[in-house]
Amino acid sequence: MVKTPISADSHITEPPNCYIDHIDPSFRDRAPHLVNDEKYGDVYVIEGMEKTIPIGLVAAAGKDPRTLRMSGGKFDELHRSGWDGTLRAADQDLDGICAEIIYPSVGMVLCNHPDFEYKQACMTAYNRWLQTYCEAAPNRLFGMAQLAMASVEGGIAELRQAKEMGFRGVMMPGNPQQADYDHADYDPFYEAAVDLGLPLSFHILTSNTDKIGAMRGPRINGFSTIIRGCQDIIGMFIFGGVFQRHPDLKLVCVEADAGWAPHYMYRMDHAYNHHRFWMKCDEMERLPSAYFKENVYMTFQDDWIAFKFKDECNIRRLMWANDFPHSDATWPRSQELLAEHTAHMTQQEKDWVLHDNVAELYGLNVA
Repeated sequence: MVKTPISADSHITEPPNCYIDHIDPSFRDRAPHLVNDEKYGDVYVIEGMEKTIPIGLVAAAGKDPRTLRMSGGKFDELHRSGWDGTLRAADQDLDGICAEIIYPSVGMVLCNHPDFEYKQACMTAYNRWLQTYCEAAPNRLFGMAQLAMASVEGGIAELRQAKEMGFRGVMMPGNPQQADYDHADYDPFYEAAVDLGLPLSFHILTSNTDKIGAMRGPRINGFSTIIRGCQDIIGMFIFGGVFQRHPDLKLVCVEADAGWAPHYMYRMDHAYNHHRFWMKCDEMERLPSAYFKENVYMTFQDDWIAFKFKDECNIRRLMWANDFPHSDATWPRSQELLAEHTAHMTQQEKDWVLHDNVAELYGLNVA
């Protein structure tokens, strides 16, 4: 029996009441909120962050690329299923999928907020809202709770809370407040993540180096840089010995594509074999590529290169996604693209990448 695909990376569109209604009362007057800007249309305003978030591209799935623009967006014009879970199944059916792993939109930007107390209040509010959103279709919507990571102890508490709320995994900010993620201080956190069965997701555009505007030449040149933050995190976990100390830890690299992975693994092995002595890398029990293939899961959309080079990766760690309702989404043409991109694959390989890998990672029982 052919299995219906699961999207390993989809999103919601935070409604105007998402943070205001669910945030701790002491932060309510500063909660992220929607306003209308004369130039950009409806935008999210977040206290303490220089730039607002125009919603024009937040839910632009299915639009003609020639019409995409940041200005003029109206919340009422966005895909309603982005914030109303009762309508999501219809859009899933339109794209030929049976379930989605859900990530935020505004919450991606919040990952880089400099005030960790404020960030934690916002993410706690988001998790409360997300729980109600997913409850509208509990067998088809699986949310990833956001963690602020203000401290190791705080992160462990956030993990436990996420588990109690029924989430199957957590979304990490690219940068914690204290020492970086490869420091031994985080070992109790990783032990807790393994014990609770919660994979750790790192999404593009959630590290403080992920700035599309930071590039040379035309602005579009920056589009290729947004995967770099995830690459740096993966390298840090591998060379920092995190996976060696915690072999059962699962890291999900989200929306950074996967076609680059074979060459990246080669470069890591080359660096370890030739340069670890003068560059001061600790000895590891296995080559970097071995940790990459075992501990790192990768989501991607229409990355035909990933499908072509599946045999150079660990195919049991590749997970397809449609990115609905963002502007980079394959919705509602996913089945058309998949028919082309997977034509050379066996049915077993298709089942792994489109369904089984994500189902097994998160413990989903969906057809």
